[in-house]
Amino acid sequence: MNAPISRRETQRRQAELFSFHSVAAAPALIGWTLTVDGVGGRIVETEAYDHEDPASHSFSGPTPRNAVMFGEAGHVYVYRSYGIHWCMNLVCAGHASAVLIRALEPTEGLDVMIARRGLDEPRALCSGPGRLCQALGVTREHNGMRIDQPPFALEPGPAAEVIVGPRIGITRAAEVPWRFGERGSRYLSKPFPRV
Repeated sequence: MNAPISRRETQRRQAELFSFHSVAAAPALIGWTLTVDGVGGRIVETEAYDHEDPASHSFSGPTPRNAVMFGEAGHVYVYRSYGIHWCMNLVCAGHASAVLIRALEPTEGLDVMIARRGLDEPRALCSGPGRLCQALGVTREHNGMRIDQPPFALEPGPAAEVIVGPRIGITRAAEVPWRFGERGSRYLSKPFPRV
């Protein structure tokens, strides 16, 4: 069993993680634990976006909606997708780059997630960015908050075997291989294409 990681070491690893561009941070986040007010789990799927990417909210420049993406790394960017679901991104170094958190393996506060989602199948609680935000209670009120301060907690975990594939749920630049997942995870939003 691994010894607990000290707060100082966690802070060091977070600082290192958010010094990366989103394309490097996205696969590095696989295996970390993300919670909001103690509810959450292991990150098993992410996607990277940056300002030169036509699928990114930052592609056309800063607006009131995407201003957080142009700010300091280590902040949370929350937006509503298709006017229905909240989606959570972690802002990284590099100009307006961020990582979309696509799926978690739920491990903390399952009873709260079940109540919020209205279902009790663990595989469906956080398997997609909208489901994940509903399960964790993430809304626009969290936009701009720091990921290293309450109500958020982001803790490093053991390294995971990461698979790579094209992004999903977008129409522009969908073929870009900036989607990352934990190989063999039952909690992915969708399977990765077989190579």
